Amino acid sequence: MAHLEFAPALQRHVTTPPLSARSESLKALLDACFAQQPALRGYVLDDQGCVRKHVAVFVNGHLLHDRKELDVPLAADDRVYIAQALSGG
Repeated sequence: MAHLEFAPALQRHVTTPPLSARSESLKALLDACFAQQPALRGYVLDDQGCVRKHVAVFVNGHLLHDRKELDVPLAADDRVYIAQALSGG
């Protein structure tokens, strides 16, 4: 099962325990999470269904650069971590 975890900074807004689910894609894993915690969707995705500018998604430690394409295939042991992205100077 793929594993999804949120950084503590995002959990201040919506408490979300780690989730493990059978998911063929990142989109499916996120949909499973949002089904349990609907309020979290607005913190992670914009109204177009893209990852928000100030959110970073990591799959197995690698930053997801394409914020629009969420049909990233996941293997059973993949780990997804979502955090607030740092920006500024």
